[in-house]
Amino acid sequence: MVKDTKFYDILGVPPDATEAQLKSAYKKGALKHHPDKNAHNPDAAEKFKDLSHAYEVLSDAQKRQIYDTYGEEGLEQGGGGGGMAAEDLFAQFFGGGGGFGGMFGGGMREQGPKKARTIAHVHKVSLEDIYRGKVSKLALQKSVICPKCDGRGGKEGAVKKCAGCDGRGMKTMMRQMGPMIQRFQTVCPDCQGKGEIIRDRDRCKQCNGKKTIIERKVLHVHVDRGIKSGTKIEFRGEGDQLPGVEPGDVVFEIEQMPHARFQRKDDDLFYHAEIDLLTALAGGTIHIEHLDDRWLTVEIVPGEVISPGEVKVIRGQGMPSHRHHDFGNLYIQFDVKFPERIAGPDGGPMTEETRLALERILPTRRTDQMPPPDAMTEDFSLDSVDPAQEQARARGMASDDEDDDMHPGAERVQCASQ
Repeated sequence: MVKDTKFYDILGVPPDATEAQLKSAYKKGALKHHPDKNAHNPDAAEKFKDLSHAYEVLSDAQKRQIYDTYGEEGLEQGGGGGGMAAEDLFAQFFGGGGGFGGMFGGGMREQGPKKARTIAHVHKVSLEDIYRGKVSKLALQKSVICPKCDGRGGKEGAVKKCAGCDGRGMKTMMRQMGPMIQRFQTVCPDCQGKGEIIRDRDRCKQCNGKKTIIERKVLHVHVDRGIKSGTKIEFRGEGDQLPGVEPGDVVFEIEQMPHARFQRKDDDLFYHAEIDLLTALAGGTIHIEHLDDRWLTVEIVPGEVISPGEVKVIRGQGMPSHRHHDFGNLYIQFDVKFPERIAGPDGGPMTEETRLALERILPTRRTDQMPPPDAMTEDFSLDSVDPAQEQARARGMASDDEDDDMHPGAERVQCASQ
């Protein structure tokens, strides 16, 4: 009599099902509920995992016995182990990683050769270097196969497979805990998880048995003109080396540094130019230092009034388009600086003569906001605002509001410093 029939119910077989019946039920259910075949059904992926887990347990004679006797709790406490991923079990069952991929368009993890880790770096580049292009020489440290022992770690023939773990680096241990049997994995104490045994006297003197040494490598990173921030430049096979695996890669991610004068958006540049009121009204010349040491001379035509915040464009003077032969645009936003005061000819207060001259030159005043003839009016004058005083006044008002929010009889509490 089995304690729990959940896994049998998931597979749709009786508790006394044979190995052939279990295999047939799993094959049928896995093909039906595989995620690649049910991309629009999120429940299918969960059903697929349940099927795989149930079959993994029941197809293992030892796990099945523990499950039949103690249920799922017995598996958790008695060494059911971490188990195998559903996709891995499916790939193993149907043979390799291509069994389902050919039927439903892929999605399986390919069982390719192992590869060493990728070394990733951020390469910060100025906007000038991106505009002109450059070659950066960047040095890095990486692990390479020891040339003295060819990655063996010791003399030829001196490296032996660990007998304690059969070269796996991990040992499976079992212990009795009352009626339960606990099974767990631990690092092999004989080889410290390396899977190999090398006597101290036989260790390579250059790498000390580590099989690799640290080497300094200089790479030439070509920063193309107009390259975008976030672009990744890859050096395949230039990363770490390890025995028995493919060399890793090195990846440099381009990060454009902020610029003092320009802002960039794709292939366009944006520039803020501050001009005086006279230039905005009567024309003049401004000069812009570009990213390649050139100075752009820009003429503002007399009579072409520049409004505060107005944007103009110089076409073809933006960033070079990456791997193309054209350029973006340079957009200029004008900030018009008004004079603090207009003095008379002698430097004193504005005279009537100066005022009349301005009246003749500038457009007439607006008259669309005059009060009606019978309206009651009052005369006022304007005062200058001191930002510091206004901030202090605002803080004082906020403090008064906090006092108003206190309940009657409440006391203000202060922290006493020791």
